[in-house]
Amino acid sequence: MSRVYNFSAGPSTLPEPVLRRAAAELVEYGSSGQSVMEMSHRSPEFEAIAAECEERLRRVMSIPDGYKVLFLQGGASTQFAMVPMNLMGENGSADYIVTGQFAEKAAKEAQKYGTVNIVASSKDKTFSYIPEPKDIKFNADARYVHICQNNTIYGSRYPYLPDTGSVPLVADLSSCILSEPVDVSKYALIYAGAQKNVAPAGLTIVILREELAGNPLPGTPTMLDYSTHIKSDSMYNTPPCWCIYICNLVLDWLENDIGGLAAMKEYNESKAQILYDYLDSSKLFKAPVVPNSRSMMNVTFVTGDPALDKEFVAEATKQGLRNIKGHRSVGGMRASIYNAMPKAGVEALVKFMDEFEKNH
Repeated sequence: MSRVYNFSAGPSTLPEPVLRRAAAELVEYGSSGQSVMEMSHRSPEFEAIAAECEERLRRVMSIPDGYKVLFLQGGASTQFAMVPMNLMGENGSADYIVTGQFAEKAAKEAQKYGTVNIVASSKDKTFSYIPEPKDIKFNADARYVHICQNNTIYGSRYPYLPDTGSVPLVADLSSCILSEPVDVSKYALIYAGAQKNVAPAGLTIVILREELAGNPLPGTPTMLDYSTHIKSDSMYNTPPCWCIYICNLVLDWLENDIGGLAAMKEYNESKAQILYDYLDSSKLFKAPVVPNSRSMMNVTFVTGDPALDKEFVAEATKQGLRNIKGHRSVGGMRASIYNAMPKAGVEALVKFMDEFEKNH
């Protein structure tokens, strides 16, 4: 078997030890006589898997008491509506910082449920930077402040966490969750699609202060009410069972193979440094994001010539460096180097980039 280096932004590469363990347990999980994909979500076997997964997530992320963990469906995009439905309140408002396409979509969706204040944006420079704290003034009467902490498409991330005072902070961590330690107590709500760093597509993780639930806007569908899922331990309907199982294996790998989030951050920083060091020395490739806003997970770069970019992507694919093409809305290239991307993959990419540059 020969595995390629998969630089896809999502669904993305998973740790090989996790895939091998899942393969070994595919036909029969433990002594259950069945696959996890066949289990009733009400069975003792799956209830144990779900409970262990939540316990591991709480331990790995050091989630404080008073926070609920939900395993939902619908992707982060459903949270664009679910957050204001549950937190905005009638005739309420919220502050949004727009630093990329997903933050922009979240703000646009929230406008359906109340007043949205765009308190800062980096759209003026193609989302190539994160606005400075001094340039942001939050509204004291806002029900919450929303950020997208890592910009998957444009390759930027917050180098700081906004100080929102008494206003609750809500963050989309889809493309950076579990990549480094975070102080969960500084957030009111965290949500993340799992298909980048955690599990296959189909699972959405929500971590929220329990007191925020229970006061949704009138007419909020039952399935979009956080309290529905809190009361039912994420099993109001059939949850994404297989994804939760894989999430549990990934958390086990993070905790016991990697050594936790501090060790994961150190490894991720070393990978990103290899690629950014090369980009900063290259005469052909350029990284468009300003240095202090560069993502550790999604590295974007261009040659400046769309035809040459296309040639590079095609040649990289032949070398087993897959899914290196940039997002369709921006072009260029993007290397998503999530937790499961080995350092050898980044080194192989840099080696090929150097060869390509010498030939062009």
